[in-house]
Amino acid sequence: MTTDSRRVLSDALRDAYRRGEEDETLPPLVLIDGGGKPIGRIARGDSVIFYDIRGEREIQLTRSLTEEDFREFPVAARMGLDFATMIEYRRGLPVRVAFPPDGTIDDTLSDTIARHGLRQAKITEAEKAVHAGFFLNGKKETLLPGEERIILPTRKDVVLFDKAPEMSSAGIVEAALEKIRTPGCSFIFINLPNVDVVGHVENEPAVLTAVECVDDCAGRIVDASLREGMTVVIGADHGSVEKWLYPDGNVDTGHTDSPVPLIIAGEDPPPVLRSGGELADIAPTVLDLLGLPRPAAMTGRSLIEPGSVFSPAGKPAGRRRVLLLLLDGWGWSAETRGNLIAKARTPRMDALLSAWPHTTLQAAGEAVGLPAGTVGNSEAGHLHIGAGRKIYSDRVKIDRAIADGTFFSNGVFLQTIRSARNGGRALHLLGIVSFFSSHGSVRHLFALLELARREGVRDLYIHAMLGRRGELPESGAHYIESIEKKTAELGLGKVVSVIGRYWSLDREENWDRIEKTYRMLVYGEGIPCRAESAL
Repeated sequence: MTTDSRRVLSDALRDAYRRGEEDETLPPLVLIDGGGKPIGRIARGDSVIFYDIRGEREIQLTRSLTEEDFREFPVAARMGLDFATMIEYRRGLPVRVAFPPDGTIDDTLSDTIARHGLRQAKITEAEKAVHAGFFLNGKKETLLPGEERIILPTRKDVVLFDKAPEMSSAGIVEAALEKIRTPGCSFIFINLPNVDVVGHVENEPAVLTAVECVDDCAGRIVDASLREGMTVVIGADHGSVEKWLYPDGNVDTGHTDSPVPLIIAGEDPPPVLRSGGELADIAPTVLDLLGLPRPAAMTGRSLIEPGSVFSPAGKPAGRRRVLLLLLDGWGWSAETRGNLIAKARTPRMDALLSAWPHTTLQAAGEAVGLPAGTVGNSEAGHLHIGAGRKIYSDRVKIDRAIADGTFFSNGVFLQTIRSARNGGRALHLLGIVSFFSSHGSVRHLFALLELARREGVRDLYIHAMLGRRGELPESGAHYIESIEKKTAELGLGKVVSVIGRYWSLDREENWDRIEKTYRMLVYGEGIPCRAESAL
């Protein structure tokens, strides 16, 4: 394959910026030859490596490309792709997995509550359903005995949630109030997602509205819980809008490495909380409050100082009730510049912090099993909150494999790459393009490019997804240019399509979005970008 060293799609992306487009919702850009024919489409019998990690947003696109009986929208028949994924996106998908999961995590907070015969409920909206269920429960998909999940629909009448920053919080509150009034429900977990979700959109007034909405909802939920004699633990899974600005003044719509607050309300006398905690300490703290023993596998430590009196009078173990309220993305920072949590009106959280014991918890980097210095995310956050112990992320395992060289002898990668090489078919590398995204890293793409070069692959095409979450404005063009330079250096590969992650990484069954990505990948539908020398 002739490698075009010119920066075709990075230049096209800069043109798109000038038209007012942005990375997250970028319409598909497709490389074409001098005759107007799309280059590098995924064709019958080709090999594909979807190199994203995390997984829950990758399921729908993977299904459309691999399932023979796929029915959500029209697809090409019997593609017969040799398809591999970096990690397991969902059990049962017809793909090979390069880094399979270590398995489910047992003896979690939810497991322990169920083992003691207590009822529990998880409440959120669809946008965070996988976090309140799968991740919080130690990567288990099925309900535990006595467990109920109440998932409110996420609104589909808006493109981005800055147009509806309240999201479905009213429904979450109503569902919460009903469960609070149900005496037999011993543990209630609630996720209010607004701050995290709206914080990914560069719209400060909308973010402030989201923060203030969550503050009001939290106040209503806590008031109702205290009236019913419940203990309430208020916390978060990671930071976001408390660091809204980069040092140069540009907006940072990503997650942060900030600690998060933790408040315990409703105990009389109030417990004394220790400092130096992390998210894995929440589960043993909740078990303390419920009067339940901590499993040996749960290596996190209760945040309640030894000797504190925290058992409600007249409520023995098994009859205590605890509500864990998670304000998704609500980080803590003493810095007021660019701090939209501090800028918003938050009278309810201010009152809770004044009235009840509180501390801060580490929620990023090594504290949640991620590489040192990296920001937190909802997946690692919920996993550690539920597991009560350190769980190393897929990213850490993959980065270590690249460092020690075992990445380049991975059997799944070698089988997929050799299938393309030996069969005279193309190899396609598909995934997010970022150094910071929780969905993957351009470093993983570069390692795959190097492996393909070593294996003598001839035809290699790259299909890139962009999304400005934690990135500087117009960073997508920088990433695409870096890949174009890398392919020129290796003498192998070509970036042939680019699209915003809005159209590719969906988890709410917005199949029209996935269809747009599918038609770009398979049929070459999109804005044509001519590469004369690619003929």
